[in-house]
Amino acid sequence: LTSKNPFRPIHTSSIFFAKRDYYEILGLKNDATTNDIKKAYYELAKKYHPDVNKDPGASARFQEVSEAYEILSDETKRAQYDHYGSSSFFNQGAGNKTANGWHYQSATDPEELFRKIFGDRNPFADFASSFGKEFAETDYGFEASQQHVMNLTFEEAARGVTKTISANVVEDCMMCHGSGVQPGYKKVSCPYCNGTGFVTQRMGGFYMQTTCSRCRGSGSFNKNPCLTCEGHGRSVQRRSMQFTVPAGVSDGETVRANLGNNTIYITFKVASSKRFKRDKFDIHCDVEISLAQAVLGGTVQVPGIEEDTYIQIPPGTSSHTKLRLTGKGIKRLNQTGRGDQYINIKIIVPKNLNDKQKALMQAWAEFEDTPGTVNGIKYSVEGAEFAKSPKRAEFVSDEKFMKERDRNRGEEEKEGLFNRIKKAIFG
Repeated sequence: LTSKNPFRPIHTSSIFFAKRDYYEILGLKNDATTNDIKKAYYELAKKYHPDVNKDPGASARFQEVSEAYEILSDETKRAQYDHYGSSSFFNQGAGNKTANGWHYQSATDPEELFRKIFGDRNPFADFASSFGKEFAETDYGFEASQQHVMNLTFEEAARGVTKTISANVVEDCMMCHGSGVQPGYKKVSCPYCNGTGFVTQRMGGFYMQTTCSRCRGSGSFNKNPCLTCEGHGRSVQRRSMQFTVPAGVSDGETVRANLGNNTIYITFKVASSKRFKRDKFDIHCDVEISLAQAVLGGTVQVPGIEEDTYIQIPPGTSSHTKLRLTGKGIKRLNQTGRGDQYINIKIIVPKNLNDKQKALMQAWAEFEDTPGTVNGIKYSVEGAEFAKSPKRAEFVSDEKFMKERDRNRGEEEKEGLFNRIKKAIFG
């Protein structure tokens, strides 16, 4: 048996003329990204590799492309090249001076560079995985979606809703159906192992059969990769699905969902409600009643999660009384039952009375045991003392009260800290 060396030697003494632009060799502009450089090198290396291209000039072109990639793929070398041109590398490779000026020869074997980049992978069949991906980028994006934010109203989160979501997924290419081969073509026999998937190498006095490092044992390589997925067989695609939001989800909660063969995590962003406030599975709402309802009692309509309802107002109900509707709150997620609904009663005091209403209120006031006075009512001598020089009180809204309280607390905390510091220093 004789061992056939699958790697044919390539003469590396051919020279590269410094006046040729590296970007031009790779078909790029000088603002090309690192990924652009890698892609350009792959396409040209695949085109001019001597094992694929039998043209006599392919070997020299392959080395030329390799030299350009060697410089432009290295950030330091690229910066030197952009600033000084090819002359900055005369001392790094073999430099010769001829009638045409300086010539540059790379110190790196283009085949070694090729193997260094692609390793044991099959570069002609799997470009994306060689650079860390196993699928093609598309206009939809660079990768599959991993997270999706879904906006919900308060009521949608409480009741549950079905919504359509769209996200990026990585699936079999629709053009080649996952084969990675351009329709109308087939993979060809691997020239390194003659289609066997194995190579025989001599190790000392023994012969050893190993898996072909170029085709990874498949016996073939993709000479005509699919133009849509660049030979990967998979690509980033856009998919839509109907997703049912379970009743009772809360703001910031995340659930997992399957979109095709992909898993995405959906985070809910729940808007606040003008009518309700949530406390776990309980809800709170304000309900306004009239002065007559508060005094005499009656019924009032109350908003609900599922539907509105009427509740009984007991006679003599004061403002800020809390009433509870059991089981009318939010459905307990992954549990049975619901929370409760709490109703905060607010009595609406009329501000503009007509003459008849005003007369009725004054008549009512005459029978009240009022700890003070009522405008428009004449009091006896015993009650006249209440009318002497009353002080004018300022109306303070709840919002203003909260702000002033927080500010005062902050000042007290600062003053307390200052006193503690003085005590620590001066005793």
